[in-house]
Amino acid sequence: MKHLSLALALLLTLAPVGAQLVQQASKEDLIDKLTPPAPPTTRSLRNIAPKPVTVDLSIQFDFDSARLQASSKPLLDNLAQAMNSERLSVLKFKVEGHTDAKGKPDYNQELSARRAQAVQTYLVSQSVSAERLQAEGKGASELLVPDKPLASDNRRVRISVNP
Repeated sequence: MKHLSLALALLLTLAPVGAQLVQQASKEDLIDKLTPPAPPTTRSLRNIAPKPVTVDLSIQFDFDSARLQASSKPLLDNLAQAMNSERLSVLKFKVEGHTDAKGKPDYNQELSARRAQAVQTYLVSQSVSAERLQAEGKGASELLVPDKPLASDNRRVRISVNP
């Protein structure tokens, strides 16, 4: 019974909770959000794969463009500092661009890829090693708010820890 309770508690912590879009966060907040959990120490739970560590950021771009707006640079500066921190410096990250469902899928895919690349380029300009970053466009394929495909929260950049 004790193992069942522990397994249930672990599953609840690994289950996705309503995704949140981060509009501002300190370096310390981002370090905490991007630090992978410690592997389970109980043998019966070792085969459970934890949910990938991700953070969805509200990064603003000029309309129909991959040009970063100045208002997003403080968050990206904090992200770069977090990525270069002692706790995260050995990790690799995926930078995913996402769009809402407005427009043609091919165009959204291309725009999201350019936006992911713009964020990667900015992070590299802030001393994050390019070898630690992989940019990828997702278009509207993974909406943050699926029941509202045109919602602005769907337009975001997701940072994931690469295994």
